[in-house]
Amino acid sequence: MSAALPATLLASINQDRLWQRHADMAAHGAIPGPRPDRAGVNRACFTAEDIAARQMLVGWATARGFEVSQDAIANLYIRRRGTESSRAPIVTGSHMDTQPRGGRFDGIYGVLAGFEVLEALEDAGIATVAPVEVVAWTNEEGGRFAPGTMGSMVFAGQKSVEAFAEVRDTSGVRFADALAATLAATPAPITRPLPGVVGGYVEAHIEQGPRLEAAGARIGVVTGIQGMRWFEVDITGETAHAGTCPVGQRRDALRSAHAVVSALYDVTRDPEDTLRFTIGRFLVDPGSPNTVPNRVHFTIDMRHPDKATLDRLADAIPATITAAVAPCTATVRVTNASAPMVFDQQVVDRVEAATKALGLPYLVMPSGAGHDAGYVARLAPAGMIFIPCERGVSHNEAEFATPQDLTNGTRVLAATLLAMAGVV
Repeated sequence: MSAALPATLLASINQDRLWQRHADMAAHGAIPGPRPDRAGVNRACFTAEDIAARQMLVGWATARGFEVSQDAIANLYIRRRGTESSRAPIVTGSHMDTQPRGGRFDGIYGVLAGFEVLEALEDAGIATVAPVEVVAWTNEEGGRFAPGTMGSMVFAGQKSVEAFAEVRDTSGVRFADALAATLAATPAPITRPLPGVVGGYVEAHIEQGPRLEAAGARIGVVTGIQGMRWFEVDITGETAHAGTCPVGQRRDALRSAHAVVSALYDVTRDPEDTLRFTIGRFLVDPGSPNTVPNRVHFTIDMRHPDKATLDRLADAIPATITAAVAPCTATVRVTNASAPMVFDQQVVDRVEAATKALGLPYLVMPSGAGHDAGYVARLAPAGMIFIPCERGVSHNEAEFATPQDLTNGTRVLAATLLAMAGVV
């Protein structure tokens, strides 16, 4: 079929309704922002706020006559039937949980854009061949229970629900207990199998970066998700009196860490500014102003869309640290590793065709952040659609996207889903 939206569906995508849905959801976990129209959201996984948001979504879906269900890790599904119910569903969605000082659009936009497509299909009276579903994934952020993307990870068969049972939050609450409470409080039957079944998947999301806004583009056609390597580094020296120990005789862990960090920045320098290299946590012991530090702990987050480049640089990290750390010693641990995910080219092409048909300027680009789509892509053809967010700000109360950009992304999503699901 054509990548263009049928006129009846285009007219049925309701910008005001979509905007109001975001405002309604933002009430669950609302926190102050820099100004009234930039209020934030703190809606951690399986909290009362998260449960209330789930209940609200189920209420909206039930009112429209859509089928609702959930699985054993509390992924929440909303289905609009197709004419061939035995077909694997074409799925869209994202997550409802936020960072502690999050915004109103990260994650929830993908859920609400998908729901708006279902409502618009219903309003326009358009029947699809395959069922179309919206999913709200559990614990994408990982802010309360680590790691993130638990829901999509289990859906894709990469982990079991039981593997996360004993994970605890900072208050000691077990994941298994919070999960059980959420399942019981969500008015949807637990009928969905795991691993999941999906015929195709498209996720709409704010970019969380500045490229679209800088280019004046309205849509990001996402080709894949950057691979990543995370490291934890411990540098060990020896405590000494700051006033009496000669500098030349010290095993100063902070001084060695400074040399190590400088060397790491040198080896990861990228003139094209494609590599993302971050030292996000840096802890010094014993933290006394008159004691030479004996230990430094820091983390590395490194990302790149090209596997060969990522592997080469990741392999260079331990040797670079060892060469620069003397007279101290260092241990280096890999804590997370994922290869770049390349999205299905047919899905990417469909997103691009829909964007062109709607006359929207766009960029073809990888995602710098991880998303649930990365796991679903292991099961079925998948892709993503980005819209701009103001100044690229995300994971922040000031996060903002315009009503028009929300609508643009939803229109591209609708056209892509229709192309994948088929129209009667």
